[in-house]
Amino acid sequence: MADARGKRKDFRLLKKLIMILNIAIVIGTFIFMEGVAWFAHKYIMHGFLWSWHKSHHKHHGHILELNDLFAVVFSIPSILLIYYGYSYESYAILKYFGIGIFLYGVAYVIFHDIIVHRRIKIKFRAKSSYMKRIMNAHYVHHKVHTKDGAKAFGFLFAPKKYDIKKD
Repeated sequence: MADARGKRKDFRLLKKLIMILNIAIVIGTFIFMEGVAWFAHKYIMHGFLWSWHKSHHKHHGHILELNDLFAVVFSIPSILLIYYGYSYESYAILKYFGIGIFLYGVAYVIFHDIIVHRRIKIKFRAKSSYMKRIMNAHYVHHKVHTKDGAKAFGFLFAPKKYDIKKD
């Protein structure tokens, strides 16, 4: 009897450890995606796929822009990881990487498309110094309307040099 209780306790502990690992994978993937996004923005969007991204650096009145194709392309790894993670028990861990990518995509849409570019009209005014900094970095990035010469390629992280100075 005591042996069975011990095994149940060990099993519960193992389940908790696995849950912590899965949460760590989601959070770690989310954080890692900022580096992936920075790299893709600097070397792909402002590189060989500028033909798609330049639509984002021009003023227009359209709801969609060619640049939105990146969201479709970048969603594919998330969809595949989640699909395989749920479809095949031996690959179950993959779904947590997919969820991390998905959550980064959600954060990107909320921050970039809704808050910064106001593609959905909302009343929002940045109050925190961090939000002001990241928004300012994005505005600095958009001062350049060409493939070359842009700065600040991150989406959810910006160095302190983009703090708005109070004079």
